[in-house]
Amino acid sequence: MNVEIGQAAGNIWKVLKTEGETTVTRLKKKSGLPISNFYMGLGWLAREEKLNFRRDKRNIFIALK
Repeated sequence: MNVEIGQAAGNIWKVLKTEGETTVTRLKKKSGLPISNFYMGLGWLAREEKLNFRRDKRNIFIALK
């Protein structure tokens, strides 16, 4: 399972590197990952302090640090 989570984190990283700051919804769609893998990969990157989070009235935005 750790391998799958690591691969999901790598996939998310690549999308953010290409797209820049984006919403959680758009990032999920662009990653093409199953929802559980997406959130586990996102958690992995957040735990490693690789992400910046920003919230406006309706959305959460994510970017690489």
